[in-house]
Amino acid sequence: MSGPWWVAVTALVAASAVASLPYWLPDAVVALRVRIFAWVNGEEGVPVPGGLVGTDAFKRVYSHPAADGRSRGAALSDLFWYWLAPGPEVHQEHLEPGPRYEEVARSTREILTGLDRAGWAALVSRRAGPLLDALPGDRTSFVRLRDLMMPLWAEVYYELVFAEPCPAAARELIVANADDVVSALKCTRLRHMGRRDRLTRYLAQRIAEGAAPDALPASLTAREQGYYLQGTFFNTAVVQMSEAMAHLLLAIAAHPEVQLRLRADPDDAAYLDRVIDEVMRLYPLFGVAHRITSADIAVDGATIPTGSVLLFNYAEYQHAGLADGDRFDPDRWLEVSARDINFLPYGVSANRPCPARGIAPIGMRVAAREVLRRFVLSSSAVHSRSLPSRGPCLLAPVGSGAPSARPGAASGPGAARLALLRLRDRWEGLGRSIVQLVLGSYMVWDARRRRLCQEYFASQEQEART
Repeated sequence: MSGPWWVAVTALVAASAVASLPYWLPDAVVALRVRIFAWVNGEEGVPVPGGLVGTDAFKRVYSHPAADGRSRGAALSDLFWYWLAPGPEVHQEHLEPGPRYEEVARSTREILTGLDRAGWAALVSRRAGPLLDALPGDRTSFVRLRDLMMPLWAEVYYELVFAEPCPAAARELIVANADDVVSALKCTRLRHMGRRDRLTRYLAQRIAEGAAPDALPASLTAREQGYYLQGTFFNTAVVQMSEAMAHLLLAIAAHPEVQLRLRADPDDAAYLDRVIDEVMRLYPLFGVAHRITSADIAVDGATIPTGSVLLFNYAEYQHAGLADGDRFDPDRWLEVSARDINFLPYGVSANRPCPARGIAPIGMRVAAREVLRRFVLSSSAVHSRSLPSRGPCLLAPVGSGAPSARPGAASGPGAARLALLRLRDRWEGLGRSIVQLVLGSYMVWDARRRRLCQEYFASQEQEART
């Protein structure tokens, strides 16, 4: 060995340290980001489950009539209003309880029930086909599953709302808006209000033309009606269904035995439903839902005071109570039901459940079948609940003979490509975690500075006094 021995050892240690960065640094950066968020945004909230409210009391506290406040009185609301702007003051999930919320919730139910279940399934199938057929049919494609699914749900919800096919220009506006919102929420990009405002103007024009559904909340101004449609359907609905499908397809891609079984019997709806339930259990769409107590809540000998901010952690709750709660196992649902385990994928009926809970699983089932009819999915990417990577995946056309079209293959070009995908995902995750740290810290500070929620309620109080 030429040169001092310690030079070679130092170089080897340095190279090993650099190579290991993607495996430990992202988690460390996330932990640092959480501490910075708490420092900038202030400590507030009662974690559920946590020291005061155990797992067994999660559902009971969530269903309590006094756990009904949504935005007013929580500094945390400033951050969510910042991410969901424009129009968070009329977003169904952030309206305070009362007549206005009831009217908005009723409008949402009427629009969502404009089609029966068969009509909803037909709509999803009709819109999924052309979008998927636009992918190459002769070679394996690399896609981000959330990006693949977002145009589908943009078209589906546009047609549901306006009762006509979605123009390409409108789809682009909806996708740009939804992608901007979810990217800001995950702190991978700063919010871009210009993208969102373009959709706001388009919806205002459609309402002025008389194209909007009759079910729009009558007490809202025309501008507020546009905000309502944008927030409820072209933000939350599009984002949540795209995220749900990304989780479902990535889980199928990562578990070849599940994919093979789905292909062997594509009409086995019961098994596909178990796969969907397991995905929703393991990767709940909501990380933490917050509610503000309007009265004291007694729980297990303790009292949660009025005005407390309850932070309901879906992921922790749904993983608890099972010896293998972190393991993906669709067949567990042969032995248990939703009543037997901690499972609230669409919330609780007593406290603002997901209004699309009746149709969301149907849409997921139809969309998954459309994908599986055309492609074999492969992925070795990291699968986390927040999925900031947007679900990297390889799609090989069925019958193409491509190596990726043989799920479970242990060697060959397909295995090599998956190994490269795994390495790529790890290094991307390293860079992304640093971006999330910087952008997330800025947005928490900026939201705290703007005080969108607090300023809104202060202005409402001022108007009431005058």
